[in-house]
This record gives sequence, C-alpha cells and structure tokens, in this order.
Amino acid sequence: MHTEETVVRTSEARAPVQEVRREVVETETPDQVITEGTYRKKKAIFRTYQIIWYILGVIEVLLIFRILLKAIGANPLSGFANFVYTTSDPLAVPFAGVLGVSAANGAVIEWTTFIAMAVYALVVYGIEQLLQITKPTNPQEVVDTVDTV
Repeated sequence: MHTEETVVRTSEARAPVQEVRREVVETETPDQVITEGTYRKKKAIFRTYQIIWYILGVIEVLLIFRILLKAIGANPLSGFANFVYTTSDPLAVPFAGVLGVSAANGAVIEWTTFIAMAVYALVVYGIEQLLQITKPTNPQEVVDTVDTV
C-alpha cells in the first residue's frame, strides 16, 4: 500500500491556487488477494475454533467446580453441588480408576479429574490442528511456512 500525492494548480484572475490531493492506493500481489470463497472458508474455520474452545472452557469450569466442591467436602444433596456432580459425571467417569482418590474428613481429591481436564484440552488442541489442514492457503503462506520449518 502506498500514498500518491497529486498537485493541481489552478489559476484564477485574483491569485493562483494550489490544491494538493492525497490518495491511498492499495496494490496487492496476486498471492495476497483473498477471494470471497477463501474468506468464507477461513471465517468458518475461525468460528469453529471459537465454538470448540468455548465448549472446552465450559467443560473445564465444570470439572474445576467438581474438584473444588469435592475438595471442600460439599454436601452432594445441595442444589449447586448436585448440579455440578450430575453434569460433570459423564465427563469424569471415563477416567475413573486411572489413579486413586485421596480422602480425609469428607474432603476428596479426585486425581482422575485432573487427568480428564488435560485429556480434553489435548483433544481440542488436536481437533484445532486437524482443522488447520483444511484451511485454504496462498502460495506465500506455503513459502513462509516451509522456509521456517
């Protein structure tokens, strides 16, 4: 992108007038041109990233609440604790038994819930990297990536 400056001189009976016009002219190489179809594909992939990471955030928050409530020995019959346990059970059960549970005076530390959180984060990261493969690229992106690897 560059700026062009044009000087226009006009002369009237009274005094010469000088007018300066500035225009911004965008010049793009063919590699930099993004077609509408490419833009839509990249936008869809970007929105998918946002949705996936949002879902992971909700899952991680539920599991964190599960860890905290169990660690402080919250009453599982209370409304909020019951909701958290019921909602997070399907997320934590696949990892049950991987590690033991630490318990003292009603407080429980489910180490497997920490493993569940890490596994879900890795799965989402893997899905994001898989979506990267489907992202349209231009020749310049390919050259830049291959040269840096």
